[in-house]
Amino acid sequence: MTAAGADLALAALHSGICACTACPLHRTRTQAVPGAGPVRARIMAVGEAPGESEDREGLPFVGAAGRLLTQLVEGIGLHREDIYITNVLKCRPPQNRDPNPDEVAACAHFLDEQVELIRPDVILVLGRHAGARLLPGQPGISRIHGKRIRVGERLYVPLFHPAAALYNGAMLSTLQEDMELVRGYLAEADAERRLAAWRAATGAAPEAAEPLGLGLGLAPSPAPFPRAAPVEADPAPAPSVEGQLSLF
Repeated sequence: MTAAGADLALAALHSGICACTACPLHRTRTQAVPGAGPVRARIMAVGEAPGESEDREGLPFVGAAGRLLTQLVEGIGLHREDIYITNVLKCRPPQNRDPNPDEVAACAHFLDEQVELIRPDVILVLGRHAGARLLPGQPGISRIHGKRIRVGERLYVPLFHPAAALYNGAMLSTLQEDMELVRGYLAEADAERRLAAWRAATGAAPEAAEPLGLGLGLAPSPAPFPRAAPVEADPAPAPSVEGQLSLF
């Protein structure tokens, strides 16, 4: 599919999501939140569900957790506009409650189609609900965060949800460290792509390595992610943060 064709396909998918009435959440939403970002994004981030701000604006991760996600992405040398962001659910559950299984099932094909269209190098799985949807049967986020998990052609990296890290300094530090790992995973994916292109251009055997001296043309890594000051636990977290705080 051409880039223009992929753009049109993603726009059509977004329109279908906005018109969806497959589950009862369409009755209580202000508007659906399909996702945002370029169709050829190298990173795709998948959270749980829209929160109050997202429901109002129709865009994913625009509240406090979204601002932290932007900071984390910028910390590995990218811009928020470089990644595609979406959620397992495309409509906000009332009072930000956990998704119901029937709601997840109703939205499942939308997320599958987004992954197939975007074909990112890495899919960031934000929190336990996204993990249950994309990586069923895997251990909890607390055990596998930051690790690469390959399923077919897709590479997933489970991470703590930014909403949970907002009120837990230790979790925030872990999330920052895991994003540094993601930087390395992207560099490796870039090297593999360049090597495949070199093999195709030269007719080299599939197992042939690129000769030393040619280089893979990788851009230097940006400066390490600046460490934030410890975050004190908040005894009364804001209720409007998307995804709630039960995501780890």
